[in-house]
Amino acid sequence: MPQKLILASTSPYRRELLGRLGLPFEVANPQTDESPIPGESPEAMALRLAEAKARAVIGSHGDALIIGSDQVATVDGKIYGKPGNHERAVEQLRALSGKTVNFFTGLCLLNAVTGEADVRGVPMLVTFRQLSDAEIESYLRREPAYNCAGSAKSEGLGIALLQSMRGDDPNALVGLPLIALCEMLRRQGVAVL
Repeated sequence: MPQKLILASTSPYRRELLGRLGLPFEVANPQTDESPIPGESPEAMALRLAEAKARAVIGSHGDALIIGSDQVATVDGKIYGKPGNHERAVEQLRALSGKTVNFFTGLCLLNAVTGEADVRGVPMLVTFRQLSDAEIESYLRREPAYNCAGSAKSEGLGIALLQSMRGDDPNALVGLPLIALCEMLRRQGVAVL
């Protein structure tokens, strides 16, 4: 590869996804303020934060291709973030029961040498089944998805909470759209295959 590849994320899920490509990469903690800007749409926020995360590590990786990613889960303009604890996860899953959620992932590939940032958004529409309180409690006991937007870990048992998924890249739901990333890497001269 002409440049080092850096994943500006501490997410173990994104690390695992990027590892599937078989390319050597390093991980850097972006330490980015993820506060929303008043009036900013959820989609605009995800795009801004994906680029901000990539730019946050450019100082220590000035010769690299840096990947930043951020995801928001929204229903009717309301953002559902990582619940952080059991009570909020129960509230989220009750609110999302029977609804279609837009899991929108902002993705950035930043060429630290040129300063060029390729930024794009990848939506994934996920419809939750009607969930009973017993199902919600059973799920969270078996898979406490407190660090997952929308409180559901689709790559695990959370798939049982869902009715359908629609989108161009199932990896986007986990937080790193690999189809788009492969295209971005090819444009930067990185041979994935």
